[in-house]
Amino acid sequence: MQIFYTVRPGDTLYNIALRWSVPIQSLIAANNLTAPYTIYPGQQLSVPPGITTYVVRPGDSVYSIAQSYGIPISRIIDANGLEPPYIIIPGTVLTVPAGMPFYVVRPGDTLFNIAAQYNVTVDGQPRPDLIMKANNGLTPNIIPGMKLLIPYVPPVGAGPLAVLFTDEIRSFIALDILDSVDTGIIEVDKAGRASTIFWSPDRSKIAYVGDTGVISVVNVLTGNISKIDQIVFPAFVDWAQDNRRLVYSTGRVIRIYDVLSNTFVSIDRPGASYVQWFPNGEELLYEAKNGAGISQLYRSNGDGSNERQITNNQNGPLNEVRLSPDAKFVLFTSPGVSISEIYTLELATGRVYKIPGGPEAKNYYPAWSPDSTRIAYSSSWFRNGKYYSQIRMSGAKGEGDIILAISSCYATPVTWSPDSTKIAYLSGCREDVPPVELWSIDVRKPVPINVQSGFLFFNLDWSSTR
Repeated sequence: MQIFYTVRPGDTLYNIALRWSVPIQSLIAANNLTAPYTIYPGQQLSVPPGITTYVVRPGDSVYSIAQSYGIPISRIIDANGLEPPYIIIPGTVLTVPAGMPFYVVRPGDTLFNIAAQYNVTVDGQPRPDLIMKANNGLTPNIIPGMKLLIPYVPPVGAGPLAVLFTDEIRSFIALDILDSVDTGIIEVDKAGRASTIFWSPDRSKIAYVGDTGVISVVNVLTGNISKIDQIVFPAFVDWAQDNRRLVYSTGRVIRIYDVLSNTFVSIDRPGASYVQWFPNGEELLYEAKNGAGISQLYRSNGDGSNERQITNNQNGPLNEVRLSPDAKFVLFTSPGVSISEIYTLELATGRVYKIPGGPEAKNYYPAWSPDSTRIAYSSSWFRNGKYYSQIRMSGAKGEGDIILAISSCYATPVTWSPDSTKIAYLSGCREDVPPVELWSIDVRKPVPINVQSGFLFFNLDWSSTR
């Protein structure tokens, strides 16, 4: 449910956004505000997820922190399980919610205008019935002072969004979490943090790499699962446009597996990683070490012949390699985990561009938009005693890099909708527990939407994305 902050005298949109490190455009879009973006005391603002931790300093009290943030003292007490006399110790990391989990009805309100104001819409049309559904027994006859839960509305008609999750006993793939988590569920081998899923281009199959590196192919129509091979991590496989050939590296060879005939061809190329098809289905792209042991990118024919080195890297390993859908660029990260910068290589010119990235040079999970114009990625950010991640978007050459949203995880995989307008990501991390929330955001109107909560999520893939 949406979280609401009540505007105080002296507040501005800028300082409210700054208080919780929420992108200001996201705050504007979440409330459908228009220029000059004037707000007034008593106004209730829906606040997207941001930085909700605070490190206690000498002289702080629960009351002074609540006053500083402009929220009821009870919210801090409840969020942190504090007990009388509410003593807090410097250095303690407290949770500071952005407001209350309900909207208080004001004179003149109707369910229709509340729905319109706070994006409870489907295809652009306000849906007051969804507010009634979220508030059991609610009727259209609302009165001032009533407290209403205001739901998020997941995107519709955006193509199947598959997610890999666990109930802590078994692991499952939900074929389209936007439709329902109760339908289209297929149980799979044990999943872990490194497990991944990959849609076939025609949406008929999903390749799944489990906790032990076993590749399984899930037939979406029948639910049948075929185990075809086992690979080393990073667990990356790629579908050809014919929807039957998978390519991947075993660490010793590049293997092309035909999932219809259950036959394969192996190419002797030790140490290759991130093997993937060019759109023509006749060429391969991959990372491997050259004769000097330095990580490079290579392009070859589908049978391994005519291999050409396409980079002149003199630094560290090239990771998370991804070919753009139009085959004009290749992105990769380097050099490693503690420092991870994103670069793109323009294949026609050989020119390398650096994506600006986040403040700590910890940029992960880069993903091309299906139209090849933008890159979404997760950038780790340590703030107020905890790691968060910025969900960022950049042009192919690093232009227009912006923060779209904040995830409470150190890093999260991201995936694009088939029409290149939406990004899905994970959030809701607690210490070493995997994410328990799935979110999406429309890059044209950047309002984060909570799609699903309550499961432990590992990976996600929107159909027809690379």
